[in-house]
Amino acid sequence: MLDNIQAFLDVHKAGTFSAAAKLHNVAVSSVSRQVDALEQSLGVALFQRSSRRLLLTDAGEQFLPRAQLIVSEMVDAKAALLDAQAEPRGLLSITAPSVFWRMHIAPTVASFMQQYPLIELDLQLSDHWVDLAAQRADVAIRIGALPDSDLLATRLAPMLRVACASPAYLQAHGRPAKPEDLLHHSCLCLPSSPTGLWTFPGVNQGRPLAVHGRFRSGDVDALLEAAAAGLGVAHLASWLVYKKVAAGELVNLFPDSVAAAAAAAATTSQAPAIHAVRLKGRSHSAKAQLFIQHLKQAIGTPPYWDRATGALQS
Repeated sequence: MLDNIQAFLDVHKAGTFSAAAKLHNVAVSSVSRQVDALEQSLGVALFQRSSRRLLLTDAGEQFLPRAQLIVSEMVDAKAALLDAQAEPRGLLSITAPSVFWRMHIAPTVASFMQQYPLIELDLQLSDHWVDLAAQRADVAIRIGALPDSDLLATRLAPMLRVACASPAYLQAHGRPAKPEDLLHHSCLCLPSSPTGLWTFPGVNQGRPLAVHGRFRSGDVDALLEAAAAGLGVAHLASWLVYKKVAAGELVNLFPDSVAAAAAAAATTSQAPAIHAVRLKGRSHSAKAQLFIQHLKQAIGTPPYWDRATGALQS
């Protein structure tokens, strides 16, 4: 059956039975028999045959994505079985945001490569979403809301934001008692969307607060350092600020709000989060899964940056 499905996909891709036969150097009659057998087993015609062109029927259109999924999953399964029988080896390509890689992935790479000495890592750092197929990447780390796609996603951690400021700033300007008070403070924002990330659970009907400030930057590291230097209030990812919060360089202004966001994120799969994604049917899927599980174990549940000594505590 699987060979018949593959013949169907080959004919669809090649456009004709003869072209599909040339792909595997077999007789046209052999490919035709396989497609005929598939149609007989399904009880429907998959192609409209004519002397001029070959078109999918309505049933063929419906069956096509399912056939592609069946074949890709079988390829994935075979690769996983082969990899499971031998020590993992070969190249594994990973792409990740630069700051997140430096802070949270790089420290785990050494132990991963020590555990699997025959695996080679190829790293691509990019703060833009990378097309895995185009870049031939096996694993991508993505932060934020994950759109619908055919990628296989593993949730690593919730994506929480912490409003924070330095003790010096709070001494000079006072500590805001509630998120709405940020409207009267100097806030450190992204240049393209200065207010878009300033949302808090139960505040302003879920809409962002129209905060303002004198300092803007598209670099989150710059915003973090500006907050630590006392230039204003930042609203940044917990994975980014947790060390400075734990060290007392920054103060978590609304720990109850962060805890509420964490509780809400735990109840829905649609909340922004940190994911590791990979393509279906890649020959490197077994190595990709090993790396993802290694990273997930290192991060922990809840993530180490959101534990008692991290961003969830003021």
